Amino acid sequence: MNFPSSINSKLPAVGTTIFTTMSTLAKEHNAINLSQGFPDFSPHPALIEEMEKAMRNNSFNQYLPMPGYLPLREKIAEKTEALYAAKVDPETEITVTAGGTQAIFTAILSVIRENDEVILFAPAYDSYAPSIELTGGKAIYYDLEAPDYKVNWQSVKKLINQRTKMIIINTPHNPTGTVLSTTDMEQLEKLVKGTDIIILSDEVYEHILFDGLQHLSILRYPKLAERSFVISSFGKTYHTTGWKLGYCIAPKNLMAEFRKVHQFNVFSVNSIAQVAYSKILDRKELYLELNDFYQQKRNYFQRAIQSSRFKLLKCEGTYFQLVSYNRISSERDTEFVRRMTKDMGVAGIPVSVFYRHNIDNSVIRLCFAKEEETLKRAAELICKI
Repeated sequence: MNFPSSINSKLPAVGTTIFTTMSTLAKEHNAINLSQGFPDFSPHPALIEEMEKAMRNNSFNQYLPMPGYLPLREKIAEKTEALYAAKVDPETEITVTAGGTQAIFTAILSVIRENDEVILFAPAYDSYAPSIELTGGKAIYYDLEAPDYKVNWQSVKKLINQRTKMIIINTPHNPTGTVLSTTDMEQLEKLVKGTDIIILSDEVYEHILFDGLQHLSILRYPKLAERSFVISSFGKTYHTTGWKLGYCIAPKNLMAEFRKVHQFNVFSVNSIAQVAYSKILDRKELYLELNDFYQQKRNYFQRAIQSSRFKLLKCEGTYFQLVSYNRISSERDTEFVRRMTKDMGVAGIPVSVFYRHNIDNSVIRLCFAKEEETLKRAAELICKI
């Protein structure tokens, strides 16, 4: 008998994530896994070397300061100023975190109270809403419409009221691969002017944009930056998602609240990885050339499945390609991806799961952060469907 006999769950609607489900299914059926967003290739050898050096230096095998390794924070500040013309104080405005998701959770937990409302754009990364719900807040959804997934800011304005505490943006956007424009940022700035609304800007794919597009970090806009948490990920940039290291940039007053939660959430994070990243950041080409690296993979994958019955949607950033299968099947996307995995040998993610009400546009997400050989084998199977 289990005790207690019943638990009043804080997240009653949450079960096993679709990413775990599809990865497990792919393994069971020996399918090529294009569902979960992680590379199947190695990080740069220089980063591995720096990791090994740090591990062998016994002074780095214990706790580092709660906000993060200061030389790493200083390198982040230098990078931020060089890329976005934004000066941030490494002592008071940067905190190193156990990945982007922990940073998102901590930012939400630090400022959202019971009955506060948080506007987010769906399809949305699946950690946002549960993090809001755990605080007693309420997620207010703005549904982006396929196939363009663009924001109508006048419609967003109608969602704002006296309970609106935060707006979450994500650019480049997971899962759609869209990118916010200068006009979007200007409209957002007008929207929050004269309010106390906080912005959480999820920018973990900041170095993965295509066709000459620039990443418009919220840090480029001083009036937005002064009210924002900005989240970045080393895992996405250096092909090391399993190392779980990211960081948050925020003005001093917001960061003070962030650190109050962070110190009791994880306190400090992977010490040797922090040291290794502090060294590899000197190799600026590794992040400056990432756009081209992934554009080559996107282009290769798009060409390889061009002759299939799937319809390619626009991909402006991230390492995800959305495709419509409405010329293939009328099944729900959740059923289609299961059958595609079991019978056709390729696993993807149904986009409906990123919507609150499971809006089904017959669109699935495929990850192209893979070796060319993996993409080639996947494309061959896709083209047979």
